[in-house]
Amino acid sequence: MKLLPLRALPETGDPGEVALRARNVRFDWTDTPLRWMPTEPIASHVINALNLLLPEGERMFCRAFAEALPLVRDDRLREQMLGFVGQEAMHAETHHGVLEQVLTAHGVDVEPYVRQMEYLFRTTLGPRGGRDPRAEYQILVERLGIIATLEHFFAFLGDWVLNADLERFGADPRVLDLFRWHGAEEVEHRFVAHEVAEYFGIGYVRRGALMVITFPIFLALIVRGTKYLVHQDSALPDPSYPRLLAQVLGAMRRGALPGVPSLVRSALSTFRPGYTPAGVGSTAQAVAYLAKSPAAQAMVS
Repeated sequence: MKLLPLRALPETGDPGEVALRARNVRFDWTDTPLRWMPTEPIASHVINALNLLLPEGERMFCRAFAEALPLVRDDRLREQMLGFVGQEAMHAETHHGVLEQVLTAHGVDVEPYVRQMEYLFRTTLGPRGGRDPRAEYQILVERLGIIATLEHFFAFLGDWVLNADLERFGADPRVLDLFRWHGAEEVEHRFVAHEVAEYFGIGYVRRGALMVITFPIFLALIVRGTKYLVHQDSALPDPSYPRLLAQVLGAMRRGALPGVPSLVRSALSTFRPGYTPAGVGSTAQAVAYLAKSPAAQAMVS
């Protein structure tokens, strides 16, 4: 079944924020190719790198929100946080399945990179016990601010993958559905982390500082994950970082990846006074895709 980009669907009024719920999904990864866009192998590995990064990252999101929930007195926000946690937990487990059933099946040893992500998200960005309660609270607030920053980019990437014509690169429909399902839910819940950060007092200056720190680290982790995957792909040459970056830029120019200007504009948009995630994607478009996603439909058929 060919999955059309969402821009091909009729325009509908945007409902804004919606009640969030985790959707059960089912993917059959039998015979899924490692280079799932055959004409864009480097772009395939750039996006595959998210499978290395996301499971531990999203588990950290869930842990931080679980710590924050008892401190939230706003019932509407609590309800949205619970929906967010449910969706993020499903994302983590689904991408973990790709690690086991696709990357490992193709001979990629994911353990070294995954262990580093465990250290980053469980230790460096995890809870710090044994401290003064005020210090522990500030550490939690910093973690919530980092989550809000990352969620801005995940919503941006979700909007991009919903609208990108990756079919023209021969994209495997199952992998494409994985990232469009995930991306649609990122757009759907894009307000939550931002509102949680505001609830905990993260204002303009702190948000900007976190963006300056988090944006380059996020990009560096993706590039490093891409290099790791390309190195283990015996069918591809193992380029140096400069050559790899040149290949990534080429994939961006061809539309197989989001371009640098759009990434930078997205990051800079968070520095506008009064920024909200409302302009990052369309809830109506996201919900339309989620109603048609083959993986989500597989659980109700």
